[in-house]
This record gives sequence, C-alpha cells and structure tokens, in this order.
Amino acid sequence: MEGEKTYITSEELSKHNKEEDLWVSIQGKVYNVTEWAKDHPGGLIPILNLAGQDVTDAFIAYHPGSAWKYLEKFSTGYHLKDFKVSEVSRDYRKMATEFSKMGLFEKKQHVTFWTLTFVAVMFVAVWYGVVKCTSVWAHLGSAMLLGLLWMQSAYLGHDSGHHVIMMNRGFNKFAQLLSGNCLTGISIAWWKWTHNAHHIACNSLDHDPDLQHMPVFAVSARFFNTITSHFYGRPLKFDSLARFLISYQHWTFYPVMCVARVNLYIQTFLLLFSPTRRVPDRALNILGILVFWTWFPLLVSCLPNWPERFMFVLASFAVCSIQHIQFCLNHFAANVYVGAPSGNDWFEKQTGGTLDISCSSWMDWFFGGLQFQLEHHLFPRLPRCQLRKISPVVIDLCKKHNLPYRSLSFWEANQWTIRTLRNAALQARDLTNPDPKNLLWEAVNTHG
Repeated sequence: MEGEKTYITSEELSKHNKEEDLWVSIQGKVYNVTEWAKDHPGGLIPILNLAGQDVTDAFIAYHPGSAWKYLEKFSTGYHLKDFKVSEVSRDYRKMATEFSKMGLFEKKQHVTFWTLTFVAVMFVAVWYGVVKCTSVWAHLGSAMLLGLLWMQSAYLGHDSGHHVIMMNRGFNKFAQLLSGNCLTGISIAWWKWTHNAHHIACNSLDHDPDLQHMPVFAVSARFFNTITSHFYGRPLKFDSLARFLISYQHWTFYPVMCVARVNLYIQTFLLLFSPTRRVPDRALNILGILVFWTWFPLLVSCLPNWPERFMFVLASFAVCSIQHIQFCLNHFAANVYVGAPSGNDWFEKQTGGTLDISCSSWMDWFFGGLQFQLEHHLFPRLPRCQLRKISPVVIDLCKKHNLPYRSLSFWEANQWTIRTLRNAALQARDLTNPDPKNLLWEAVNTHG
C-alpha cells in the first residue's frame, strides 16, 4: 500500500555518496549497494560517480531486464519522496522498452562470426607476408594489414566488453581476452576500468578518463586551473611542460596518435601489476598479455634487419592510429563540463558529449559501429548492427526535446577536433593576457 511506504528526500539520499556508505535510487526506490559495489561487474567507479542519486536511466542503459530481480535484496525499504521523471527520461525509457520488445538487444546477426573470420584471415596473411615474402613492400603491406587487424579486433573486444556479441557470459569473457589481451596487447580489464567510467561521466573534465590527457592534450582551458582527476585520484597539473606541449597540440595531435598504442601498453602493465588496485581476472588478463608479447616480438624478429623491423612496427601503429583518432573525434569537440555526472539528465549528457561520424552503410565494418557514438552511448548493450536502424528514432527524440544531434563527416569531425585543440592551445600561450574572443568561445562550449 502506498501509505505504508517510508520516504526520504533526494537531499537525504545525496548524503550517502561515499564508498563506505553508498546508496542509489532506481525508479524512486532506494537501495544500499555499499558492500556489493566492490563486486559490480562494471567496477566500483561507475556506481560511485552516481552515488546518492536516482540512477534509473543508467541502470536501464547498462542492464538487461533480468537484472531487475536482483535489486530487492539491496532494498533499504525507503522511497524517494520527491521522485520525479523528466519528459526526456520518460521518452528514453519508453524507447528502451520498445527496442527490447522488438528484440533488438538479442538480434546480433552474424557480425561476430564474420569479423572473427576476417581477423583470422588477416592474421594468417600477416604471418605469411613476414615469414614467406622477402620484399620490403610485402613487409610494409603486412604491417598495414596488422594495423587493420588490431582495429577490427579492438571492435570485437569493445563489443564483448559490453556483452553484446554472445549470449553466454563465459563465451563473452573468452572473446574479450582473445580479441583484447591476446591479439591487441591491451588488457580488457584496463579497458573496462576506464571505458565504463567514460560512459557514465561522458565528457566530465574531472571524472571522464578519456579527456584526461595532461600534459599532452587539453580540450578545454579549464584544465589550466589544475583540475583534480576523480578517476586517477591525483591533480592534472598544468605546469610549464604542460603549457609548452598544449600550446602546440593542434600540430602534435596526429604524430602522437601514431604512437598512442605505446601509452595503452604502459597503462595495461601499470594496472595489471598494481599491488593496490583490485583487478578482476588478473591472472587471465596477464596470461592473455603474455600471449601477445610472445607472438608479436616473434613476428617482428622474423624480419631481416632492424630498419625493416622499425618500419613494420611504426607502420602498423600508424594504420591503427585511425581508430585512436576516431575515438577522439567522437568526444574532443563536443560539450564538456566539470563535476560529477547527474543521474537525472542521462540523455542530455550523452547528447551533449558525443559526435557521430556519418558514413555510408558499407563502411560500418571499418568504424565498428562506433560512428554511431550517441546511439551507442544511449544503448551500450545494443549490437552494432542495430545502431544504424535506431538512428532516425534517436534523431527524432533529440529534435523533440531540442537537444543536439551532431553527425559530421570524418573530414568535418577532424576539422572540429583540430579547431578545439587550437583554441585551447592559443589560450595556453596567452594566459597572462586572455583574449576576450577565446574566453567567449570557452563560455559557449563549456557547460557545467
């Protein structure tokens, strides 16, 4: 009965926002997830970022219908007295329900099979080109093919990390370790740690790790006040080195992207061998990384001399940098803000913080579905083969609520990104005498 319910206010709920006292609300019902949060498959940080809030939209986005039955054991018995649902959230939840009824979350088609087959063929071709061919051009072609292999394998790792390629959780985990750790050398544990936080706190300067690239890059002048990263737990210092590097970041962006994989390898090792961080399936992740660092150096050693080995590694990194660039295009030029994400404006934050890349349907394999970045952020469990199908529905909802839906060509997205980096670079150079035009740009493009 409604009269038997015990109520608390949103203000009271917001006080339970610490790791040792962590409450959330889902559809107005309050749950204590303090103990369980450490075992959350998506990690502690996504829950901690939304602690003390109603998280209904994020819960719907990330969990299948079968997850609802597990909530009751965490119930506090409280309900939110001032629980409200915005029109945007109401429409978003209705859309998610309709997609579920249509079976879109289960209709994975044959993307995984064809991509795995493509990756396997490329893997054999790379080895053949290196071991059996003596031409330097064959070796260069093999390197470029390896870069493409890493791109496609990373898309598989991404999809399996969101549990959207296989129905069985065990097979999903196997796909993660194979396509991530074994083939690309980048730990799926590191990816989950950063990527789930990115989704929840999309384009928050102090909570989203995908924007925290100091001292090399800064997409906003707000970094110049030395923001503290809530993800890494340390200040992102804007010192003399950062000022120098950021002042030329619009020139160094592409060269840095060409060797960005080195940083991902380093981040993987730092996490897996950290004595303080809790890493799920640490042993399996380390084993997968050892597989990569066995076959990749062995492959490179088959080349006849060191100049060709250097060329091979650099060429493979350079081709794969297209993917790293794409990830930056999806967010660098979008709206940013400072502060923790709010569970009450899930749809608004995702539309504000993302850019889509427009392309023909025959190029979907190349971008791995992530050219529909907004659609993916709104429905991360949706198989990539369904993203193009739902795009018109998302566009209509954005129009209805006067929210941005930005879809740019690959060239235009590069222009927007370089313009964003250049504006921040100019401000970094001239902090002692700020240009009113630069300050105006910052005010328009930074929210929160």
